[in-house]
Amino acid sequence: MRIACLGGGPAGLYFAISMKLRQPDVDITVFERNKPDDTFGWGVVLSDETLGNLAANDPISAKAIESNFAYWDDIAVHYRGTKQLSTGHGFCGIGRKQLLLDLQARAVDLGVVLEFEHNVTDIGAFAKGFDLVVASDGLNSATRTEFADIFKPNIELRTCKFVWLGTHQKFDDAFTFIFEETDKGWVWAHAYSFDDTTSTFIIECDQATFDAYGFGEMSQQDSIATCEEIFKNHLGGHALMTNAHHIRGSAWINFPRVLCEKWSHGNIVLMGDASASAHFSIGSGSKLALESAIALAEYVTQKDTLAEAFALYEDERRIQVLRLQSAARNSLEWFEDIHRYLHLDPVQFNYSLLTRSQRISHENLRLRDPEWLESAEKWFQIRSGSTETKVRAPMFAPFKLREMDLDNRIVVSPMAQYKAVNGNPTDWHFVHYAERAKGGAGLVYTEMTCVSADGRITPGCPGLYSPQHEAEWARLTRFVHAETRAKICCQIGHAGRKGSTNLGWDGMDKPLASGNWDLLSASAIAWAKGNAVPRAMTRDDMDAVKADFVAAAEMAERAGFDMIELHAAHGYLVSSFISPLSNTRDDEYGGSLENRMRYPLEVFRAMRAVWPAAKPMSVRISANDWAGPDGVTPEEAVLIARAFSEAGADIIDVSAGQTSTQGHPVYGRMFQTPFSDRIRNEAGVATMAVGNIYEADHVNSILMAGRADLVCLARPHLADPYWTLHAATAIGDREMVWPLPYEAGRDQSWRLADKETEVEKV
Repeated sequence: MRIACLGGGPAGLYFAISMKLRQPDVDITVFERNKPDDTFGWGVVLSDETLGNLAANDPISAKAIESNFAYWDDIAVHYRGTKQLSTGHGFCGIGRKQLLLDLQARAVDLGVVLEFEHNVTDIGAFAKGFDLVVASDGLNSATRTEFADIFKPNIELRTCKFVWLGTHQKFDDAFTFIFEETDKGWVWAHAYSFDDTTSTFIIECDQATFDAYGFGEMSQQDSIATCEEIFKNHLGGHALMTNAHHIRGSAWINFPRVLCEKWSHGNIVLMGDASASAHFSIGSGSKLALESAIALAEYVTQKDTLAEAFALYEDERRIQVLRLQSAARNSLEWFEDIHRYLHLDPVQFNYSLLTRSQRISHENLRLRDPEWLESAEKWFQIRSGSTETKVRAPMFAPFKLREMDLDNRIVVSPMAQYKAVNGNPTDWHFVHYAERAKGGAGLVYTEMTCVSADGRITPGCPGLYSPQHEAEWARLTRFVHAETRAKICCQIGHAGRKGSTNLGWDGMDKPLASGNWDLLSASAIAWAKGNAVPRAMTRDDMDAVKADFVAAAEMAERAGFDMIELHAAHGYLVSSFISPLSNTRDDEYGGSLENRMRYPLEVFRAMRAVWPAAKPMSVRISANDWAGPDGVTPEEAVLIARAFSEAGADIIDVSAGQTSTQGHPVYGRMFQTPFSDRIRNEAGVATMAVGNIYEADHVNSILMAGRADLVCLARPHLADPYWTLHAATAIGDREMVWPLPYEAGRDQSWRLADKETEVEKV
């Protein structure tokens, strides 16, 4: 078998090594256009996991690599005159040139032929002379370009500018991040030592700062001199160096995120950066290349045909690549959006940085560095005004909105029950909400409570439009206040064009078979095919509905609720004005965002005017219609949240979607939290995060990173009314207050949890 590897970087060399180990008699040649000791980077970062994979695949080359690397366990973050240091991260750095020399030597020992200064062109013709061609020719892959119609690459240039430099300043103690504020904007560096004398020093900034400095017009020498001045306090008098002398002018670039739809064609297969790239901020590019090399060699050896080998390679490696690319994208977006976080305290900024990729969670940080995490948790509790003597997780920090004090940051999210009769909450509602109030959450929400009979979603939805409704809700709030430590919030809304539909389990959003009522909305647009067309609201309709919202707010106060929320999300009436997908009006209530917000703000202000000043009020919004630029976007959501805040909202309940059948949500773990993060840190507004949050680890990560102030869990509370008490038990918190009659159960659960912890330690 004759094999050609195009590109003599880590991917091509390590595939050749891996293939020779499995089939010593194969004929492999590596073609590299540069000289053996040419390299245009500085250091390479590998994790403990990757080092383990290399050792299992080839102990000899792994030993050579290990003998030349610099190992560190710490991450240091220099920010606003402080240094935050955390440990337990387990990485190593090795010079790219040294790595290549080690791999070249091992490849030659195994009989691989290395052809340097050999630039292959017309790859299609070239490939006919070999059984297999591995195109490991990098980010600017000529192979990928030649067969672009086959591989269908998606190449996305990201927004930050960066330049890859080196220095003789040592950063022995840690992988180091340095953030410097200058008169032209923020500039930051990713730095790490990779041998006894040299460190990588990657400098990054946004486009505005890049332009303000004029880096694009500078020579490399002038650019380096400017950077030396910016980071002089961290360079110890050492210079910054470039090995990109082949580049004329600026060496700054934008990171290209590469992902190909297909990785193989005939006897040609892409590998490493040619097929997929991952941002340098999580050091995963070399990991992807080396581990893909191992996998491809294994599959080529195992399978009878290249087609079978390529199919398995693509199926298996694509999953791993997408996972790493997702983490890398989270990381690079954190740096792109860094201005969102520059107001954070150094402790919280450090935590946000460490958890940016979402691969490191709260409890994972505890495993890595329990001492630092405990100090961060203590900071969070003190900042929250806690008087606790014991350090507790962020989810158990108190929170205050106006004069309402919450014991903790857990919220039982609104969940439709469809069990009301003529708008009246029943015993089902009493038991449902009472159980969850006993379950330890700081705040319990009712489901959307409708302002009129015609404002209901379904015949089973509860209301606040009659004295009987008020009396039944008052019965519930009396119990909650007398028997639990929870506070209770009434979510108030009007279904709009999504009304007059079946109970959830009889066909969600489907119109009733009979007994339908007339619908109102911002515009005469049906929710979906088969649903009734609503009447576009007149000014008289607006006044009447606003009066219904005011009356409901007044009832909520008399019923004893601690807080109310205006439901302005999910395509219901108020939401229908906000989204351009449902609001096509040509009067002062349609068109621009200012106009579309006019009526929602009228309703909110009218409710706030009758709601007691000491009690908080929130608004639930859909921060993304999931319909591209034609709908509400996350950028626009910041303006929506700010408008409600300026009108008197104390906190924004940040949901997304359900506003139009045109929406195409992208689901996943904590998938809506980024919208809360953006609103909280760009608009400076308190937020609640929602959406597929189901573990204490999720909650604590969100809160500690400053992505939200409260965290809402819905389905977990349907499955377990005592989710908060059980979560506290599982993470070792013994400060939670249980209902007195349940203390025997508490003690047993604590004993069982402690025993399980001891077994795990053994």
